[in-house]
Amino acid sequence: MKRKIVEINPDLCNGCGACIPKCAEGALQIINGKAQLVKDTYCDGLGACLGDCPKNAITITEREAEAFNQQEVHQHLNKNNQTTPTLCPSTIQTPQWPIKLELVPAKAPFFENAHLLLSADCAPVALKNFHAHMANKRVVIGCPKFNDARAYAEKLTDILTKNNIASLTVLHMEVPCCSGLKWAINKALTDSAKQIPLKVLEIKIGGDIVEL
Repeated sequence: MKRKIVEINPDLCNGCGACIPKCAEGALQIINGKAQLVKDTYCDGLGACLGDCPKNAITITEREAEAFNQQEVHQHLNKNNQTTPTLCPSTIQTPQWPIKLELVPAKAPFFENAHLLLSADCAPVALKNFHAHMANKRVVIGCPKFNDARAYAEKLTDILTKNNIASLTVLHMEVPCCSGLKWAINKALTDSAKQIPLKVLEIKIGGDIVEL
């Protein structure tokens, strides 16, 4: 059937997550740093999420889609133990400790087949939707300004060598010292001889985030 339904422009979406709490049906989720419509049957097409997008990435379009299904929505929300959508990473994965790069063990069960996020330790404060980028990932944090980037590279090499890491994401600030994280992970990839998908994200001074 042809009906009205939410459409998200991935080129405009910055993954801020402002739309998520406004969708009472849980039809929207942040996936790989972008808001996405989880399933057509969860979206009622009324557009309660539209006004909360700072980038105007959400519109209502008319296309072929399955009918809105309130029963499926109810099951969907109950399955996730929620009455309103949430982005809390603790509902996605078991807790991990420690998270400082210099403190984490080189070999750990939580690293096995993990999507690993290497983040500047100030990023959670500087980026309002940091939790969206850590969803479904294991996180290690560090600051190359106050710690030796070479030591970071050695530790990361050890982690990559001793565990099967599925993917790597580096999240750093737009300041020269912070680029040491990118250098350290590239050195670790070379030294470990591992072929692992790598994404590098940079937080601009104004709070925007770009992929390098």
